[in-house]
Amino acid sequence: MSDTPKLSTEELARRAQLPETARRALEEADARKAKQKPLNLPTELGGRDGPEAVRFGDWEKKGIAIDF
Repeated sequence: MSDTPKLSTEELARRAQLPETARRALEEADARKAKQKPLNLPTELGGRDGPEAVRFGDWEKKGIAIDF
């Protein structure tokens, strides 16, 4: 599969120990991820800088809870 990303030697060794069905599932998932287009989301006006607050639990700015 040419669409799959390059894997580290540690990851290749780990996958070699998995059952054939698990290896095939990982290869299919890698191929799907490689074909997936990156999301082009609009930037939030007046929002926080940096990573999304929802993902990282950062709901506070200078001691004040923010509404997102």
